[in-house]
Amino acid sequence: MKHHPVPDSLSTPVRRYLFRWEIFLLLVIAMVFILNSLASPYFLDPWNLSDATFNFTEKALIALPMAMLIICREIDLSVASTMALASVCMGLAAQAGFGTETLVGIALLVGLLCGLFNGLVVTGFGIPSIVVTIGTMSLYRGITYVILGDSAFTEYPDGFEYFGQGYVVWVFSFEFILFLGLALVFYVLLHHTNFGRRTYAIGHNPVAALYSGIQVNRHKVILFMLVGMLSGLASILLTSRLGSTRPSIAIGWELSIVTMVVLGGVSIAGGAGSMTGVVLAVLLMGLVTFGLGLLNVPGIVMTIIIGAMLISVISVPVVLNKLKQRRKVR
Repeated sequence: MKHHPVPDSLSTPVRRYLFRWEIFLLLVIAMVFILNSLASPYFLDPWNLSDATFNFTEKALIALPMAMLIICREIDLSVASTMALASVCMGLAAQAGFGTETLVGIALLVGLLCGLFNGLVVTGFGIPSIVVTIGTMSLYRGITYVILGDSAFTEYPDGFEYFGQGYVVWVFSFEFILFLGLALVFYVLLHHTNFGRRTYAIGHNPVAALYSGIQVNRHKVILFMLVGMLSGLASILLTSRLGSTRPSIAIGWELSIVTMVVLGGVSIAGGAGSMTGVVLAVLLMGLVTFGLGLLNVPGIVMTIIIGAMLISVISVPVVLNKLKQRRKVR
């Protein structure tokens, strides 16, 4: 895979710290925060800010392992369909009378198996992950439509609603606290463990990583399983928050999740990126979508904005690099 410049490589050695991609994201977050507070008098209300976290936490949970998968030169576009399939399986179990603990286990297991299937097909047959996961995106979503059709599951056991609607303390929801905890776990995993170092090594050069003794395929399968399991976890939160399951649940979320990762400075070509950048990008997208919601901007317009952000973040570094090369030639 051809290497392209990445956002976090735009800095010069002299101004390395000030020109870090994370610093740029912090400045944009501050600007969006100020604009939102000026645009709506309701923005600074603590409960409104708490509500804003519901806009991104479920997607953000998947963005954490997705960042590591993309750093490893792979991608999973079936995450939203995995969520739908896990939600339907939970709904079936709930209708059969199983309790909350069983539903949680089923969702995590379904997500894990979906990720395992993706990983085994990608590494076993050598098919690009974008092709495989586009296929499984249709496969998993199609199964949910076959099972549910136009109907919905709406009966869940007592206590299940806490995952998506409960608060740990004051305005801090269970979802948001869970996201912060997992963000810390994935930060340590990526930046302070051998597993994280192997992820970067594979992303930089998978052939060299293989000859240095790294089990490249096994490493990728584990990452696919992590993405699948976190998709199952996000499915629990979303189903709990909505209180129902429909086959169209979370449809189109893969675009937002990939945008969060790329906006966070993770190179789509692999080998570069940080978990700090992903968390900041998550907060930025949450503020942007919540601010647009306060201004009554339609959902379809938000989708256009998210798509434009994704294209811009991918294309701007490439354009800047070409301009840099032209200057060198002159």
